[in-house]
Amino acid sequence: MRVKSAGRVKTKTVGLVMGAAALSLLAGGCTSIRDHRGYLVDTALVDSVMVGIDNRQSVEHTLGRPTFVSQYGKEAWYYVSMDTKQTAFHRPRTTAETILRVSFDPQGNVARLDRAGTEKVVRLNPDGSFTPTLGKKRSFFEDLFGNIGTVGTGMGGGAPGAGGGGGPGGT
Repeated sequence: MRVKSAGRVKTKTVGLVMGAAALSLLAGGCTSIRDHRGYLVDTALVDSVMVGIDNRQSVEHTLGRPTFVSQYGKEAWYYVSMDTKQTAFHRPRTTAETILRVSFDPQGNVARLDRAGTEKVVRLNPDGSFTPTLGKKRSFFEDLFGNIGTVGTGMGGGAPGAGGGGGPGGT
């Protein structure tokens, strides 16, 4: 009898250890993933850029290549930094964002230095079941059967040269 009870205790202990290991593996899948995307902001370097003193070349040497450059209007360089967090089975969510804009005057000197964060970001939530379009709202059957009766009436259909107007061959 003692042998059977010792085997049961051993089996029970192994089962508990296996259950705890499985539970820890499952719990590990629920952890969040933190990620940084874009420019690494170094406040000491950003503060060293001086308006009216630095130019494009010195800014590039100090801060590096910009994330993107403005294509229209006054020349500006943008340095974008974004921190994200992603939990299991969800899309990444932005937790912090910094946009540094360095504007230049026509001579290439720094004219302005702006910082912005997530307060300037606009979140759009489009409706997945509806696409707004311009023009008349028609039903499915109006789209499907809308051209019946217009073919060959001179409204843009008919064979070329078949008479009935509508073009050079049918005038």
